[in-house]
Amino acid sequence: MSFVAILVALLIEQARPLTSGNLVHNNVRVWVRWTARNFDAGQQSHGWLAWSFAVLIPSAVTLAVHCALVATMGWPAAVIWNVIVLYATLGFRQFSHHFTAIRDALEEEDEELARTLLARWQQIDAKDLPQSEIVRQVIEQSVLAAHRHVFGVLAWYSVLAAFGLGPAGAVLYRLSEFVARYWKHHSHSLRQPVSAALQTVSVSAWQAIDWLPARITAFGFAIVGSFEDTIDNWRNVDQGRGSDNDGIILAATAGALNLNLKAVFVGDPPRRMERRSAARVGQTPELAHLRTIVGLVWRSVVMWMLLLALLTLARLLG
Repeated sequence: MSFVAILVALLIEQARPLTSGNLVHNNVRVWVRWTARNFDAGQQSHGWLAWSFAVLIPSAVTLAVHCALVATMGWPAAVIWNVIVLYATLGFRQFSHHFTAIRDALEEEDEELARTLLARWQQIDAKDLPQSEIVRQVIEQSVLAAHRHVFGVLAWYSVLAAFGLGPAGAVLYRLSEFVARYWKHHSHSLRQPVSAALQTVSVSAWQAIDWLPARITAFGFAIVGSFEDTIDNWRNVDQGRGSDNDGIILAATAGALNLNLKAVFVGDPPRRMERRSAARVGQTPELAHLRTIVGLVWRSVVMWMLLLALLTLARLLG
């Protein structure tokens, strides 16, 4: 069931992606703002309460609907529910338009437009960036976005679905990432201050939830890329800042494609990006590497889909 639901959701998302400002995402924002406004009293215990309401309640509701459908209407209805949830949480087209627009601008030699698009996407000052740095940042942010919108969702969905928990894992993962980012970076613009305790709680929960998916993504890049270089980079970063999931993913990307990338470590991105070398020196990122990174990501998707298909077949035959 998991393989079929993921495949159908990805195909639908490619054909008809969710538009920005869609009903689902708008309601999620309203829900997250409501939980912070009603439960954030500045203490760590309140922070965990607000996080639990924002993340665990929707995950539990998702699971309850799944179980109710299985009990009353059978597995076909449950599969449809899984597809709906995955369609809202999983997919490249939720971020790939940024990547495509910047790549097209660079191919047309319009670096000024590329800088503007990058600044708008990441909310940074990009007016003085050379082309190699534009490409580097596009690669880094696109890989991280692919992990958060695709590979991380696949990991949590597949693991919890194997235990009969339906699509709850996909909701848990995406909401954990969203609240950590939303509460940290958008409280001032929304004129709704979020306490430091709530921000700390949401980031800590996100780091814990993303620990395993980040390593699964890195391992996938090692298999479809340069295995030895990827593992070497991964080991070097893990020894220096093992708790930084983004650093491990970027180090794996650099090793898989022999690129000179920089790991994004915990600072205050995207407003302030505190960086250090992710790995040994590789090739300087160039425009052609944007197509290479697309190939790496899609090879990883195909690999994990084949693995899920084999596991599904083995389960049916067993």
